Amino acid sequence: MEVMNKKLSESDTTNRRLEFPAGSLWAFAMPDGQNSVEFVASDIHEQQWRLKVSVRNEGRYSKPWLKGEWGDYVHQKQLRKGDRVILTMNDEENGERIYRISAERKHFGFWYSIDEQQ
Repeated sequence: MEVMNKKLSESDTTNRRLEFPAGSLWAFAMPDGQNSVEFVASDIHEQQWRLKVSVRNEGRYSKPWLKGEWGDYVHQKQLRKGDRVILTMNDEENGERIYRISAERKHFGFWYSIDEQQ
């Protein structure tokens, strides 16, 4: 199930954090009294990325961010403004949630997997 499909901004690729869509927070069970949750997402090569979704404790809007190893992911995949990142989630029968992350780049009007090019 798709959690997020986001075209990257300049700040998403340079600030070591991604502005996370608030509409995608449903995919994370935020513990009561906490403002963040850590999870692991695997790419197509089964490399695991330790990520963290955080929301603000104050203010009118939650303004979620994705942090953790996001900056390392951007660097390794050589992501840039205009690329897109897709995060998916599957619930296993044992109750475990499996997250997958992938990146794509548009070329001549078509989206291509960055992971498959590496």
